[in-house]
Amino acid sequence: GLAMPTRAFALERQMDLFRRQIGVASKSMVLLARDATGGVIGGAVGRRWGRCCELQQLWVASEHRRRGVGAALVRAFEAHAQTHGCTDFYLETFSFQAPDFYRALGYVSAHEHCVYPHDIVKHLMVKRKVASIEKTGGAPD
Repeated sequence: GLAMPTRAFALERQMDLFRRQIGVASKSMVLLARDATGGVIGGAVGRRWGRCCELQQLWVASEHRRRGVGAALVRAFEAHAQTHGCTDFYLETFSFQAPDFYRALGYVSAHEHCVYPHDIVKHLMVKRKVASIEKTGGAPD
């Protein structure tokens, strides 16, 4: 597996402490897609805080792409976040990655950063979902 260098962990820990002190602590989210043998074929990584949820990374093994795995991961990621009160979703993707994929899932470009070489554009994409009727009372955690 991938390992983050110790210094990066230490920095993330300090940033998390600061966010908690000011009341904006985030919760990490990781979802995996597995094949029939239990092997990991995809994953979604992000975080939620308050009503916001950020999809930071989405990956699907090349031999499983264009089979609905990525869309299922995004939908499951959003659904899990919604159970914690999230209604506002966002992500960043480059023009050579997957803006059309995310548009098909209901995301819109809120900002296009057009400063990269070769006409590459970085998209900040957002999506708002209505809170479910079943979720009542209390602030999101």
